[in-house]
Amino acid sequence: MVVRVCGQRAIACDVIRVTVGKGNLQDRARAARYAALGDWAAQQGLNAIATAHHADDQVETLLMRLNRGAGLSGLAGIRASTAIDGCAVPVIRPLLGFRKRELAAIVTESGLPSVQDPSNRDESFDRVRMRAHLAKAEWIDPAALARSAAYLAEAEATLQAMADEIWQAEAVVRDEAVIVPETRHAEITARLVARAMATLGGESAPGETAAFLKKLDRRGNFAGILIEREAGGYRCSREPPRRSG
Repeated sequence: MVVRVCGQRAIACDVIRVTVGKGNLQDRARAARYAALGDWAAQQGLNAIATAHHADDQVETLLMRLNRGAGLSGLAGIRASTAIDGCAVPVIRPLLGFRKRELAAIVTESGLPSVQDPSNRDESFDRVRMRAHLAKAEWIDPAALARSAAYLAEAEATLQAMADEIWQAEAVVRDEAVIVPETRHAEITARLVARAMATLGGESAPGETAAFLKKLDRRGNFAGILIEREAGGYRCSREPPRRSG
């Protein structure tokens, strides 16, 4: 349908085929899409990819993450501009301030055809179930929740900027270990430790790292990284191999 509509309007259109890996279907499909689009955009010399995420998408995302106990990074929701792992160019979302029904009205009034993805009706997906419940909750104001997500995104960016400044000034990066300071703010400390882990090849979100640090006594292993409390900070190193036998 998209190829036909573009052809009728003399708009260039490339079709990119992807292979979706095993696992969570929607997550894998999302990763494959962005990787393919990013490679295509880079080949075309483009600076960004624009997607049509809207305010209703933002509400679904925010409530799903609240339900999962997400940290500040997750509660910032869908960002207006972001870098996505595996995607060669940034992704921008200029329609986050619009409701779905507003965009649908524009499409209809323009005489453009539209199509519904069948997966949007498959209630085996969390997002589809959340969407169905939101449709019945008329008291929820998606625009207001979208504004809250934007405020949280600003707070997230501020904390990350503070963590980046402390990393540049105080982190000690060596081949065998990375040492970061403990700050007065647990959230910033968790970001520093998470970055230290990433530097050593480990992977952890700041929220997961913060939960681990709260329970840490003196030393412990997390995501393949040995984390040790030191005077005024944390020493992170690769977890030593376990002895056989």
